[in-house]
Amino acid sequence: MSRHELSHLPVFAAVARNGSFRAAARELGIAPSAVSHAVSALEARLGVRLLARTTRSVALTEEGAVLLERLRPALSEIDLALTQAVEARDRPAGNLRLNVPRTAAELALAPRLGAFAAAYPDIRLEIVNEDRFTDVVEGGFDAGVRLGESLQRDMIAVRIGPQLRSAVVAAPSYIESRALPRHPRDLAGHRCIRFRFSSGVIYRWEFEKAGEEVVMDVDGPLILGEDRGIVQAALDGAGIAFLFEDYVRQPLAEGRLVRLLEDWCPPFDGFFVYYPSRKQMRPALRAFVDFFRWRD
Repeated sequence: MSRHELSHLPVFAAVARNGSFRAAARELGIAPSAVSHAVSALEARLGVRLLARTTRSVALTEEGAVLLERLRPALSEIDLALTQAVEARDRPAGNLRLNVPRTAAELALAPRLGAFAAAYPDIRLEIVNEDRFTDVVEGGFDAGVRLGESLQRDMIAVRIGPQLRSAVVAAPSYIESRALPRHPRDLAGHRCIRFRFSSGVIYRWEFEKAGEEVVMDVDGPLILGEDRGIVQAALDGAGIAFLFEDYVRQPLAEGRLVRLLEDWCPPFDGFFVYYPSRKQMRPALRAFVDFFRWRD
């Protein structure tokens, strides 16, 4: 394969990643016709069909999937080498893409993003909010952020925040005419405000006390997909909410919310940035990790 033909490989990978010739063209900054030509030339050179095309979609053939699986590590190393060449100057630079659940972005990152941008003006940081666990390598991300309990063992993980606690809360107007729950199972008789992840899964409330673990499928009048909306609904007396303590610290201090089942909500490991092991770590990612690393 000639050096010119080698340039067709990242074009093929971009089409496979985006599932579209036009989307790949936008990503690469070239014309759709150039993308189509590169893929067709690669298929002609190899003598196999790599992509199954219809008027509505593009999908990998079995041969294309095998090729892409073998190409990913090499393309990743090439991207890393090129990025490091660009970043070989006084300060880290370049694009840095992170996959982060919205809660982690709000609680662990947002308070310090301005300071990070000021400290590293040549880094272009993109945060993609996604609740479900994502393979950062397959998704084209440099790193991700998740709770410590969710991390895969083959990832390097660095803690970026303190321990967290959950809080079960309700407005005084809600509990004044109702019996307070003494055990998580007592929540079955209450109106609870539930949270639905972007994946479609409704969160099951998790409790622990003295080695006893309880997971509750609660019921109630509201299902929301945003924590601050749940806080407001609780403040308005719609029912009992289960949230990270940081979201309700102020209304608890002001007496606008009352805490319930506190002894069933122990602290747990907070957020970690995680990334795949590589021989050489990109300077931009190293700068991010060092800046946000949690120091007790």
